[in-house]
Formats: sequence, C-alpha cells, structure tokens
Amino acid sequence: MNETNVTPDEAATAVRTILERIEEAAVVDRRVLHAMLAAVLARGHVLLEDVPGTGKTVTARVIAEAMGLEFTRIQFTPDLLPSDVTGSTVYDEHAGEFEFAKGPVFANVVLADEINRAPPKTQAALLEAMEERQVSVDGTTHDLPRPFVVIATQNPIEQEGTFRLPEAQRDRFSVKTSFGYPDVDGEMGLLERRANRRTLSPSVDPAVTPDSVRVLQMLTETVAVDEKVRRYIVELARETRRDGRAEIGVSPRGVQRVFEAARAAATIDGRSYVTPDDVKRLAQPTMAHHIVLTTEATVEGIEGRDVVRDALETVDVPGVAPNSDESDGTNESADADGSSVETEEVSEPLPEAEETALENPADDGV
Repeated sequence: MNETNVTPDEAATAVRTILERIEEAAVVDRRVLHAMLAAVLARGHVLLEDVPGTGKTVTARVIAEAMGLEFTRIQFTPDLLPSDVTGSTVYDEHAGEFEFAKGPVFANVVLADEINRAPPKTQAALLEAMEERQVSVDGTTHDLPRPFVVIATQNPIEQEGTFRLPEAQRDRFSVKTSFGYPDVDGEMGLLERRANRRTLSPSVDPAVTPDSVRVLQMLTETVAVDEKVRRYIVELARETRRDGRAEIGVSPRGVQRVFEAARAAATIDGRSYVTPDDVKRLAQPTMAHHIVLTTEATVEGIEGRDVVRDALETVDVPGVAPNSDESDGTNESADADGSSVETEEVSEPLPEAEETALENPADDGV
C-alpha cells in the first residue's frame, strides 16, 4: 500500500477510460453518461426513466463493471417486501442464535430495477440506505459498502402497474435522466456489438478498482466553488420556487445535490474549480425531478425541465475567472504568471497496481 497523489488531469484521464470502457458495451448518449458518472463521483444516486428496452439495466451493470464495483440487481415487484431489500434476522439452528442475513442492498452499485412497480412502503426501504449508507433491522444498524450507489430505473408513470415515487424518495436522487431511443447509427452499432459476441448480455473488464473510485470521490470533495457560482445555484433554485407552475420548487437538499454534481463535473473535465457551465450543463438532470408541478401545469403537459429551462434563461450567468475562487477548505498559492492554483493534494492508500491505472489508465489492458 502506497500513498498516491492524484491530480485533476490524472482523474480526468481515469474517467475518460471508464467512459470508453462503458461505450464498448452500451449505446448511450455521452451527456447522459456524463451526468450518471457525475452522480457517482458526487456520492449520489441516479434515477433513469424510460420505456422498457432502452438499455437502462445493461448500462447500470456495465458502469459497475467498468469501475470494478460489486453489483446487485433487485427486481421491484408489487409483492416485494422491505426485508427482501435490506435483509432480515434469521435463526441459525446450528449456532443456536439469531444472525443477520444481508439483503441485496449490500453492494457497491445496486440496481433498483423498475422501482415504481413496488408499493411505496418497499420503495421507502431504500431511503435510509441512500441517505445514511446504512440499514437498520430489528434495532441494529448495519453499514453498507463504500462506495455505495443506487441506480434506479422506472417506467413512465402512465405505464400500467406503476406507483408514483414519493417526493421524499425522488429528493434522494442526485440525477434523473433518460436515454430515449438511439439514432440509426446507434442502433446499427448495437447490432454490430451483438454480432461480435456470443452472449446475450454484454460485459466489460474493469478500467479501475473500487479504491480508485473512492479516490476520485475524495478529489471531488476538494473542488473549489466560487461564491458567485454558489449564488448562481441558489438563485436558479429560488427561481423555480417563484415559478407559478411549480407547487414546490427545488428543495435545499436539491441545491446541495446540484453543488455536488457540479464539483464532480469539474473533476470529470480535469479542473479543480467549478464554472457556471458545469451548473448549466447539469441543471436539468439535477433539478427537474425535485420540482412538484401544480395540477394545472401537469394537465397542460408542463414538465419540471421546462421550469428549469426558464430559470436558466431568467437568472444571469455570473462572470467567474478561472481559479478566482474561495478557498473552500483548500490552500492556494500563486503560480509563476500570478494566477491562483490549488496546492492541496489528495492522498489515499491504493494498491500498487492501481497507481499505474490512475497514472496511465490506457495501459491497464484496454
């Protein structure tokens, strides 16, 4: 075990390798993958809404494989019980005592497939896990693995046999996005991949290890956000609350999720600071699902992203010079040209093999 200092450029290279590995098996718009990886690096969760057959399940599994993370899939059904998700206490006859049998939620990446086909009580079983990274069963708390990410899929609410996710549940997701149907080239590429493999479901080799993901998450926590950019996030949220079509605008928790995702976007791009473009790029996938529309707006076909789009057009974009940010807990020094640069380094013990993967991910067998 050695101490490894990871720079923003090295982090961006590692993320790029992860993206390329995912795209070997899945046909997904790069902007959607960017938003999903931003949620992972921000220690958040992802909600995918789309019609069946668009690749939601495959993409979730491939993301876990590309990051070397343990993956489990929970098929949500109307008869699924909370204990089927979290686990339960069972009696061991041989030992003569009760012991906890872990449920499928004990993994790094948990796919909650078709989450809105289960009743609200079972959906709520994920609440503590998503927010606290732990589950409580029979008065005992059990920690979940780190990193821990829930990727939930749901069919459109108009589909038969679905239950609407409670507001408290939706508020726990950092990002909500959809794939849509691929274009002609995308579907042709899908058939090409299928023709070149002998298995029904695609898979990929890991590009990094779980330790790498933890390092990337730590690096994301050090990304600085200028006060003007913070104010920009707050004003966007407040504008959604003033919109007459919104019964409830973006919550304070939602504001924090935008902040965290914007820092992750900077990490993906190899920067140690957030720009207003990071916020604008992720505004809709991080804000729209936090908005509760009025009945009239719903009847008129208005969506949360419409409210966010109008907020983006209304709120002035701040002018922020690169690295002219608040320290945000990091140390800064002047570069040779007088500009401010970050001097804090993130250290995390990694396996020796992983040092090479982060320094030059392209050499790990791609």
